[in-house]
Amino acid sequence: MMSWIKTWMIVVGLILSQGWAIALETQNPPACKDTKGKVLPINAEQVIDWKHNTPNKFEARAHLKGIVSKLYPDKNGHRHFEITIVSQNQEDTIEIIYNEDFGKMPEVELDMKVETCGDYITAKETNGPYPPSPDGAIVHWVHENPSGKGHPDGYVMLNGVLYGFSSGKSR
Repeated sequence: MMSWIKTWMIVVGLILSQGWAIALETQNPPACKDTKGKVLPINAEQVIDWKHNTPNKFEARAHLKGIVSKLYPDKNGHRHFEITIVSQNQEDTIEIIYNEDFGKMPEVELDMKVETCGDYITAKETNGPYPPSPDGAIVHWVHENPSGKGHPDGYVMLNGVLYGFSSGKSR
């Protein structure tokens, strides 16, 4: 029995030393807030509408649940992956961009469950130095904003585990 506990403590220590989050799948995410500080419910139907009916560079807040359906190459310390979102009778995809400066995460794998909150942008065409998204839209700033200026906090949860928040941040 003692060797099992010792082994478990070593594993936990290794995971913590890598900066990865440890949590149960039942971990609750922080509140997803819009730009006025109001709690934003899941808005997949609205996001699908924005993707198809707004001009390039349109920005808003998104709160989504979905399943990882495609992996894109990492770029400059950012993870890029696609999730399939479902709303009523609609299904669509959107690219999620996670900045690893706000915490490491494990390798993203197909079919992982995702809940995310962040800044939505219609990205059908080049926007300054940014190429169009293969999905025509992105959600980024899916992590805390330590400065508290410019962007409300966002988050990403993979299979119920929260990434992109420091341990000292109140939720």
